Amino acid sequence: QVQLVESGGGLVQAGGSLRLSCAASGFIFRTYGMGWFRQAPGKEREFVARINSIGIGSSTDYADSVKGRFTISRDNAKNTVYLQMNSLKPEDTAVYYCAKARGSVVTGRISEYDYWGQGTQVTVSS
Repeated sequence: QVQLVESGGGLVQAGGSLRLSCAASGFIFRTYGMGWFRQAPGKEREFVARINSIGIGSSTDYADSVKGRFTISRDNAKNTVYLQMNSLKPEDTAVYYCAKARGSVVTGRISEYDYWGQGTQVTVSS
């Protein structure tokens, strides 16, 4: 069965960096788009970044709030997707979720994802 396991969250000061990882199993990883979302307390889950499959050139897209600070990447040999987060701000504090897309091409719409990880907490102190 499909499994997505996130890691790498933690507590960091504003301006710091973290790298999240999501280890995937149970499907042909390289053929699916992947995404990262986040959910802060009392807020809806929101799109952070996405990466298409290798067949689509692994193109990426980001939420405006993280452009220039976050980078999504994938290692198809390791079945892992990453989220490098730099210049972190207190407003980046949230639970971060990795998600598998229904197909090879994906946008930021939650409905386009069919499996989710359990989430990893990121806390940025001011």
